Amino acid sequence: MAHYTPMIQQYLNIKEQYKDTFLFFRLGDFYEMFFDDALLASKELEITLTSRDGGEERIPMCGIPYHSSANYIKNLIEKGYKVAICEQVEDPKQAKGVVRREVIQVITPGTVMEGDLLDEKENNFIASLTPIGNEQFVIAYNDLSTGENSVSFILDGFESVLSEFFNRPVKEIVIPPDFNEKWTETLTQRLNVTISKEDRVDIPEENFDLVRHLNQQDLVMGFGRLFQYLARTQKRAMTHLQPVQYVELSQYMKLDMYSKRNLELTETIRKKGKEGSLLWVLDKTVTAMGARMMKKWIDRPLLSTKEITKRQSQVEGLLEQYFERETLRDALKEVYDLERLSGRVAYGNVNARDLIQLKKSLIQTPEIVQVLKEFRQEELAELADSINPLDPLKNLLERSIAETPPLSIKEGDIIKDGYHELLDQYRDASRNGKQWIAELEQKEREETGIKSLKVGYNKVFGYYIEVTKANLHLIPEGRYERKQTLSNAERYITPELKEKESLILESEEKSVELEYEIFIDIREQVKSYIPQLQQLADQMSQLDVLQSFAVVSDENRYIKPSFTNGHRLHIENGRHPVVEQVMNDDHFVPNDVRMDEERDILLITGPNMAGKSTYMRQLALIVIMGQVGCFVPADYAEIPVFDQIFTRIGAADDLVAGQSTFMVEMLEAKHALTKATENSLILLDEIGRGTSTYDGMSLAQAIVEYIHNHIHAKTLFSTHYHELTSLSDSLKRLSNVHVKAEEHDGNVVFLHKIQDGAADESYGIHVAKLAELPSGLIERAYEILKHFEQPVYQQKASTKEEEQLNFFAAEEVSEKKGETKQKNDVSSKEKAIMDELKGINLMNMTPMEAMNTLFSIQQKLK
Repeated sequence: MAHYTPMIQQYLNIKEQYKDTFLFFRLGDFYEMFFDDALLASKELEITLTSRDGGEERIPMCGIPYHSSANYIKNLIEKGYKVAICEQVEDPKQAKGVVRREVIQVITPGTVMEGDLLDEKENNFIASLTPIGNEQFVIAYNDLSTGENSVSFILDGFESVLSEFFNRPVKEIVIPPDFNEKWTETLTQRLNVTISKEDRVDIPEENFDLVRHLNQQDLVMGFGRLFQYLARTQKRAMTHLQPVQYVELSQYMKLDMYSKRNLELTETIRKKGKEGSLLWVLDKTVTAMGARMMKKWIDRPLLSTKEITKRQSQVEGLLEQYFERETLRDALKEVYDLERLSGRVAYGNVNARDLIQLKKSLIQTPEIVQVLKEFRQEELAELADSINPLDPLKNLLERSIAETPPLSIKEGDIIKDGYHELLDQYRDASRNGKQWIAELEQKEREETGIKSLKVGYNKVFGYYIEVTKANLHLIPEGRYERKQTLSNAERYITPELKEKESLILESEEKSVELEYEIFIDIREQVKSYIPQLQQLADQMSQLDVLQSFAVVSDENRYIKPSFTNGHRLHIENGRHPVVEQVMNDDHFVPNDVRMDEERDILLITGPNMAGKSTYMRQLALIVIMGQVGCFVPADYAEIPVFDQIFTRIGAADDLVAGQSTFMVEMLEAKHALTKATENSLILLDEIGRGTSTYDGMSLAQAIVEYIHNHIHAKTLFSTHYHELTSLSDSLKRLSNVHVKAEEHDGNVVFLHKIQDGAADESYGIHVAKLAELPSGLIERAYEILKHFEQPVYQQKASTKEEEQLNFFAAEEVSEKKGETKQKNDVSSKEKAIMDELKGINLMNMTPMEAMNTLFSIQQKLK
């Protein structure tokens, strides 16, 4: 066993308690890292790796200046690492032996509080996951920067856990130490999150008010795990934590991870950015709080018609009064992030400029209340009556904090004159002393006749009288006491100047110390208002989202949808909210959707690029917009309240999970078929295309029949298998529709209009032509198409095997005449080969065996 120096041994003892973190070990002006931490940090942070003597051997070491550590910490956190800050907690002058050090905070991806590490328009959620039964779980959420807490049950399996986390993206998940390893691996790979472990689930009595209203012990225990992890890593009182909200997920539309991704609700599939998503279209919020709430509303569309109607009415009221809405919008622009300001107050890292932001926000509140009272819509007026302007807090901040304070809270100039009597006395002494200094300078110039004489100050020598060497002869003998000699001047002091210096410096020092104490006291007073501030923040956030809905609806000609209790779905001239925004000069072609009690499934056929996927997505987005309370892009919309939306749109694989495009397609289809109800919306695009024609067509038909006969959900099913259009004869609640296209002079024109009936062809080669594939290739494709369209290829074989065999016996192309003739007789050798092919069991052969067999048959044919 190696013997280390006492300091390195101290490091190792602390590191043992924080094995999964980078330990930033304070040594003087640096945070140092040793051993494996140093090796990894030098790579991740691109800093120099050195070494130091640690006892019997030299050990790896790297370090960063403590005063510029923020960027290094940010870099590590963004990569999913944790950082433990280990500070000296003992005065080195009084220490006996090694200075005592302790970890004062652990910064993790889910617990960051500093502004540089936070996106102001995104929540920074940390979650805990606690198993409570057979694939049943409690999920708890916390955003430490805002104090928001919630818990929910997941009772239908681990797949639903993944979808829930996907809907509310988290940076870190806390699990029990004995959590299922396979599930842990899945969480890490599929969600790209930091995994942490916590075994304690109890909640201290002093914090029990957070969960006292929860009537189920499993919920209390689930949040307890998260609370204990926060307490262990943050090592401070978190007085801003709000009472835990129980979120009953059955009250919101379920959007599984596949659907949210396919519909691009908050980010696009390709660029993983906001632009091009539904959130990008709807987000006209003007506060950071509102932007975060907008995202939460889109993630959780409502199921309560009453709540939907309430939001719609408020949007309608804002929409109808343009000038009042603009006044409200301008006032909201002056409201800062009250949620995160409250968190910073509670955390003790708020500064005077933060409190000025808080004051400015509170100054806007009465104006916002007054504007709301001018709206005719009743619920907006009721909201005005419920807003607490927090006048006592505003008055406190107006009286106490200077208008332009410095960033530091330990340098003075924070508190206004007149707020604190003793502080005023110190300031008066300091100011009078400085006035005396100015008068002294003028007096000495006059009495000595030295116009360049000046009274200066530095931290080493204090106040002094400075005379250039050219004027030294003018100083009366014995007038000054020499203090310092410079190359071109002499500095002097007088007993009177020294006395004033003592008074001024003592007053300034005491003033700064007292200002800091006063500021801490004000901060504690502000802390008592945190619950009211959080309520005000929630009201301002909702108001911001509602005005955003109104602005978007006004600018884009959206209409108020109505919601039915039955299954009637009627949309006239519906539009895709995102596509119409990104189209430049082209006019978006609107389309109708009509489905009722007798029409559950629309089977959509038509050419590629004609707009089938757009039509399907726009229906889902219109439904989601309606159920979050926004108006929708249509001329008329009557919509049932959907409990879930399932989508299979677009081609995508999941290589991380080892799944091909077709496997992803089947998994998404399976999720819809096993979870959907008659109140769900299912969108399936080109199911079955990832396998052979017969397999794909068979699967597609079976899926359509299963939905029709067993689920009865409203379904849009697009396909290129024209053979499926005959299903309308046997399935009474299925109707054929198609996207209209026309052909002119060999070129296809997409009309993007949905019409009743089945399409006559797919125009696949036309699309290839539009993609500018080589002209020779296009011509050859037409030749092959004509070849396959001849009658012999139109006959249906009784079995799949017979159809495949016809390929070998069907036609022979004449190279000389360019004509095709039917082969009516087959040689006995070829017949024997056909019989051999029939007898082959391909499913039980390895690829190599199949290749060898094929090679053997080829040799026989030669």
